Amino acid sequence: MARKISQPPPKKIIPFPTKEEILEFIQESPQRVGKREIARAFHVRGDMRAVLKDLLREMEKEGLINPGRRRRYGGGALPPVAMLEVTGTDLDGEVLARPLTWDEKDGAPPVIYMMPERRGHPALGAGDRVLARLKKLSGEAAYEGRTIRRLTSAPPQVLGVFGMEGGEGRLKPTDKRAKGEYLIARDNTGGAKPGELVWAEVLPGRRLGLRQAKVVDCLGGTGGVSSISMIAIHGREIPYAFTAEALDQAREAAAAPLDGRQDLRAIPLVTIDGADARDFDDAVWAEADGDGKNPGGWRLMVAIADVSWYVRPGGALDRCAHERGNSVYFPDRVVPMLPEDLSNGWCSLNPDEDRPCLAAHLWIDAKGELLRHKFVRGIMRSHARLTYTQAEEFHNRKTEETTGPLAKKSIAPLIGNLYGAYRALDKARRKRGVLELDLPERRIVLAADGTVARVEVRERLDSHRLIEEFMITANVAAARELERLRQPCMYRVHDQPSREKIEALAQFLESVGIPFARGQVVKPARFNRILSMAKDTPNPRMVSEVVLRSQAQAEYAPENIGHFGLALTRYCHFTSPIRRYSDLLVHRALIAGLKLGAGGLEKDHEDFTALGEHLSATERRAAAAERDAVDRFIAAFLADRIGAAFKGRINGVTRFGLFVTLDETGADGLVPMGALPGDYYVHDEARHLLRGRDTGREYRLGEEVEVILAEANPITGGMIMHLLDGSESGERKKTKTKTGKRVKPSPKRRRG
Repeated sequence: MARKISQPPPKKIIPFPTKEEILEFIQESPQRVGKREIARAFHVRGDMRAVLKDLLREMEKEGLINPGRRRRYGGGALPPVAMLEVTGTDLDGEVLARPLTWDEKDGAPPVIYMMPERRGHPALGAGDRVLARLKKLSGEAAYEGRTIRRLTSAPPQVLGVFGMEGGEGRLKPTDKRAKGEYLIARDNTGGAKPGELVWAEVLPGRRLGLRQAKVVDCLGGTGGVSSISMIAIHGREIPYAFTAEALDQAREAAAAPLDGRQDLRAIPLVTIDGADARDFDDAVWAEADGDGKNPGGWRLMVAIADVSWYVRPGGALDRCAHERGNSVYFPDRVVPMLPEDLSNGWCSLNPDEDRPCLAAHLWIDAKGELLRHKFVRGIMRSHARLTYTQAEEFHNRKTEETTGPLAKKSIAPLIGNLYGAYRALDKARRKRGVLELDLPERRIVLAADGTVARVEVRERLDSHRLIEEFMITANVAAARELERLRQPCMYRVHDQPSREKIEALAQFLESVGIPFARGQVVKPARFNRILSMAKDTPNPRMVSEVVLRSQAQAEYAPENIGHFGLALTRYCHFTSPIRRYSDLLVHRALIAGLKLGAGGLEKDHEDFTALGEHLSATERRAAAAERDAVDRFIAAFLADRIGAAFKGRINGVTRFGLFVTLDETGADGLVPMGALPGDYYVHDEARHLLRGRDTGREYRLGEEVEVILAEANPITGGMIMHLLDGSESGERKKTKTKTGKRVKPSPKRRRG
C-alpha cells in the first residue's frame, strides 16, 4: 500500500492593502506606525515594498496621513478619510460622530454630522464605528461625514426611567439629546418597576413607531429630586461603590506615629473653607519673616493631610482612588475618592485633633516672589475651622468668635498675618499677568426635604483669593522640589490657545470693534487687555465668554509645558490629595525623593503619560456629571413655572438654535431654530450669531433676551424656551411649544 505523502498547506494569499485598510490599521494602532509596521501587518515583501512606499507617498500627498506622524491627525484638522465613532444625535436629530483617535491637546474634537445611510442600509446608532469620507463645512468648525464602510456595530445602551403606558413598557432616556422613547416588551423588562432608573440595551432592527430595547440592569427608584445626582452618576459611569477590602482598610486605619515626623502642633494652623465643606485637607499659617535680609517678607506654612500614609501604592484603597481619579461634588452629596473613614476622618484636618501632614515651609519677599521652600513630614493640629465669611469678618474686625483653641484668645494677629502675606502674593500675581476670567459661579441651596430652595451666585471674597494664592505658591514649590530631586512629577499643564482658536477669536473681536493684532506672542496679559477694553462695549460678558472658549483645556501630564492661565513655567497639584489622585502622586514623589518614610512612589510605578491621560479624563467626566446634576436640579426647580417669562442672555449660537442662560438661576435652555420669528436663519460661526436671510434680524452671543419657559424636564435636565419678540413693543407673544400647544403666561405668575 502506497504511503500518502503529506503536502504542505498552501500559502494564504493576502491581497495588497487598500488605502482604507492602511488608514484603518494606522488609526487602530496604539503605537506610532511607520512603513515597516504596515508592511509587516499586511505581509508585504520583496518588490511589493516599493509599491507600498509609492502608495504611502500618494496618501501623504492626498492628506490622508501626516509625514512623520502616521498615527493621528491634530491641530484641529481632520483628514479626508478617518475612522469615526457615532456618539448619538443632537437636538435636531442629526447623527453626530467623533474621530476615533484624537489628540486632546488640540482641544475638543470638531463636530461631525453624518449623512443618512444609503437606502437598504441600517441607520447608524451610538457606538457604531465607521470608516468615513469627511468634508469640512464652509464657515464652520464642523465636518460632514459619509460612510465608506461600517466597521463594528455595538448594541448601544440607554440610561432611562422605566414606565408603563397603555399596558406596554416604555423607557424615557435621561439624555436630553435623545429623540424619543423606547418600547420595552413584557419579556424584556428585567423585573423593572415603574419609576425605576434602568440601563437598557437597544435591540437591532426598526419597526414602524418606537425602537425597542431590553432592560439589562435595574438601578433603583427615581422618586423626587433625591435621585437626580444618581442619574448623573450612572449616566457618566462614575464609580461610587468601594470594594469591601478598601472599606476594611479605611476602617482599620489608626493614628500615624510621631516617630520620624516633625511636631508642628504648637503652630496655630487654621483651615479656611466654605460653610458647606465636607472635608478639610489644607491648613495655613503666616508670620512676618524675621530675617533682616528679607525686609517686608513673609514666612508661610501650608500643611496638607498626609493621605499617602494611609493609601499605599497598589493597595485596595489605591486601586479605588486610581479608578475614580477624583471626588465628584453634587448639590446633595459627594462621591468621594476615598472612603469617609479617611476623607472625613484621619485625612481631614479637623480642629483640635492630631493629624499627620506633609507641610510646605515657604519664604516670600515683599513682592510675593517665592525665595525658598522646604517640605517636611509632620504631625499638626488645626487650631480653628474657619469659613471664608468668618475669615473676612475677622479681617474687617466685625467678629472675634471662633472654635477650637483659638476661641480663648484673639485670632486677629494670625488673620492679619495671613492677609499681609496674601497682599504680597497678589502683587506677584498681578506682575505675572494671570488670566483674569472671574466668571460668576452658581450655587444650589437645598431645603430640608432635598428640594431646591434657591439658586444664588457664589460670593467671591478676598479670603477665597487668599487661600488660592497660598495653594498656588505651595504647588509651585512642589513642582520645583520634584525637579530638583529629579523625581517624576505629574504636572498640571495648560497650553496656550491653538492658532485656529486665536484666529476665530480675532475675527469675532473685529466684528465687535475690538482691535486684535495677529502675529504677536500670545500671553494672558493680552487677553486681560481685551477684557478691559470690552468693559466699554455694550456686551462685556459676551467678550468674556468668547475669550474663555478660546482657551485650551488644562490637563495632567509628566511633560512640563507650563501653565498658560496662571503664567507659570512649572506647576503641579499638591494641596488636595483627599480628592485628587494627581496630588497623591506628587506627595508620594516628594516622600520618595526626600526619603521621608513609607508611602512614596515605587520604582515599578505605572507609566505617568498614560496615568496623566486617565486623570485628565476622570476630571472631565466628573465636571460633566456635576453639570448634568445642576441642570436637572434647576429644571426640577423651574418645572412648576412653565409659561413664565424670564430675562437672560444668549450664551450659545448653533446651527440648530440659541442657548439662553437665565439671569435669575443661571439655567441653560434651548430656543430651537423653528421657534425663532419667521425667517430662514444663517449661522455665522466666526461672529457667533444667527442672521435672518430676509429680515436681517440678528441674534448674537451675549445679547440680552426675554424668553418664555416652554418645557423643563428634571429627568434629562433639558429646557425648551421661546423668545418674546421685542418688536411687539414688549407685549408677550403667544408662542407654540414643541407639542403644538399655545403658551400664554398667566398674569399671576411672577416674572423671572
